[in-house]
Amino acid sequence: MSHPPDQPARPSRTINQDPNAMPPLSKAVPLGLQHIMAMFAGNVTPPIIIAGVIGAGTGEQIFLIQVALFVAGIATLVQTIGVGPVGARLPIVQGTSFGFLPVALPLAGSFGLAAVLGASFIAGLLQVVLGTFLKKIRHWFSPVVTGIVVLLIGITLMPVGINYAAGGVGADDFASPTNLGLALFVLVVTIVVHQFGRGFLKASSVLIGLVSGYLVAIAMGLVDFSSVTDAAWFAFPKPLQYGMEFHLTAIIGMTLIMFVVGLETIGNISAITMGGAGRHAKDRELSGGVMADGVATSFAALFNTLPNTAYAQNVGLITLTGVVSRHVVTIGGILLICMGLFPKLGGLVAAMPPAVLGGAGVVMFGMIASAGLKIIQECELDQRAMLIIAVAMSLGIGLPAVEAIAETMPGQVGLLLKSGLVPAALAALLLDAVLPGKPNRRDRLEQEQAVEQAKAEAKAQE
Repeated sequence: MSHPPDQPARPSRTINQDPNAMPPLSKAVPLGLQHIMAMFAGNVTPPIIIAGVIGAGTGEQIFLIQVALFVAGIATLVQTIGVGPVGARLPIVQGTSFGFLPVALPLAGSFGLAAVLGASFIAGLLQVVLGTFLKKIRHWFSPVVTGIVVLLIGITLMPVGINYAAGGVGADDFASPTNLGLALFVLVVTIVVHQFGRGFLKASSVLIGLVSGYLVAIAMGLVDFSSVTDAAWFAFPKPLQYGMEFHLTAIIGMTLIMFVVGLETIGNISAITMGGAGRHAKDRELSGGVMADGVATSFAALFNTLPNTAYAQNVGLITLTGVVSRHVVTIGGILLICMGLFPKLGGLVAAMPPAVLGGAGVVMFGMIASAGLKIIQECELDQRAMLIIAVAMSLGIGLPAVEAIAETMPGQVGLLLKSGLVPAALAALLLDAVLPGKPNRRDRLEQEQAVEQAKAEAKAQE
């Protein structure tokens, strides 16, 4: 319907800002592939590490990688498409969580993988409960709390990106000029395309950087395609391959980490809506996202892999590109399922040298930290907020840097302190709750919801 000349058309949200918008397939497929390439190494690394702890052979290692890809694809679709109240219906990529490794590794060594999977199954169910009641406690998670969590996620991942750029921890040629030069090439290409590209080219800057680095690595003879040759053409993941065992110690440890992962998911969702859509996350998005995390974790346990969570590196990609369409990530989830069903496809991406992934990771992980700063900026940076930030950041960065402190603590306490993120998040929550002068977050959220509801009603009457 056209508008009269004296009544200009109301501007609509661009496809980049609307999670429900669908780009043309010619653009959506490459953008979805870009998300998969960004998270692939992070998704398959935890099962590879677990395989080493339990003494898995080559065949078992390939199986663990396969199920990690398959589960990540299914879990991603639960987030983007949603099932009833479950799922944020936002561009959230799910993947195997690094956050559980500090607890999962010693448990796998002491009790076996079955105990880790049993504890993960229970922790996932408890996370669904947490998501169900999240609306009633959302006011606990003020911008200063969620911003600190997102900022620390980015800071925690920065060394991961640098390690990848150097060739991966344990590599014989770690920090060689070849690896660092290849990572620098990817980084420069990504920055140049992002700064000087337009439209789709700008949005695909990370993918272009990764593909360019991959091609250069092939030309230099740095790519080993044996993983493609050895992988099967088709294989359906078998559930309960290792069974499940339930040990109280394992359940307590995995549940504690689950709570922190829930905070990370809240922070990631907040970063997506603020950095990509330019608004606060809605209650149903936060609740559905946390519940989907729990469902994905329990589903992952059934299919023999570690808990799944919303991937922070993809939040950085969304913030960098500005493309917030959930349908783009749905395509990425379908691609992940295909890689899980057709292992040769996964092997093709797995052949990419770590240095290539590291070059892109340097900028993406930094963008996560930037998103955290943007969230913190929403609150008034008075002395109260500055004190909360000071204490949380000191714990979050200082404790991992001084591992001797964690080693003096008993059992699970030491593991929690070693992560840094756990004590930092808990300190931020506690200080924000007890320090005087806290803004009335509940009233503010109710006002925001009232405004959003009024807008929706007005739109429905048009």
